[in-house]
Parts: sequence; C-alpha cells; structure tokens
Amino acid sequence: MKPMFISALIMMIFSFLTLILQRKHILMSLLALESIMLTLVYSMMLLSCMQFNTHLLPLILTFGASEASIGLALLVVLTRSYGSDTVNIMSLSKC
Repeated sequence: MKPMFISALIMMIFSFLTLILQRKHILMSLLALESIMLTLVYSMMLLSCMQFNTHLLPLILTFGASEASIGLALLVVLTRSYGSDTVNIMSLSKC
C-alpha cells in the first residue's frame, strides 16, 4: 500500500475512535463527524488521481458543508435551550 492510503486509513481510525470516546459532548461528536467527512474527501481525491474520476468530489464537499452547518445550528439551539452541550441533560421525560 502507498503511504497516502495508510495515512487516510489512520485518519479514519482516529476519527471513529474520537467519535466513540467523545460521545458525551455533542460538539466533539460533530468535530469527529467532520473529520470523517474530510477523510472521505481525502480518500476520494487519492482514488480520483488514480482513476481520473472527479465528478463526485464537489457533491461530497457540499454534503459535508451542509451537515456541518445543520449540526452547528442544532448545537446552538440545544445550548440555548438546556445550557450545555452534553448528551445526559437531554431526556424525553422532560417534554
């Protein structure tokens, strides 16, 4: 394997590990999801250089940007409503 593919694999592993370990705070989960999206874009760029197939890259970047903006908007609403971004303050019984 090429070193670039190994670095993409290591980035993906660390992103998933961060998502698993930091699941109590929503901001850290959003950052981990964004790093997963960036790793996917990096992997697609590596593969597109080999196969000359670049039409999916703008689509993936668009979905990544919209996912980040929706996540941050929901985080702002959650922080204003509950006062914190931790998952344990949210409960369905409070409704």
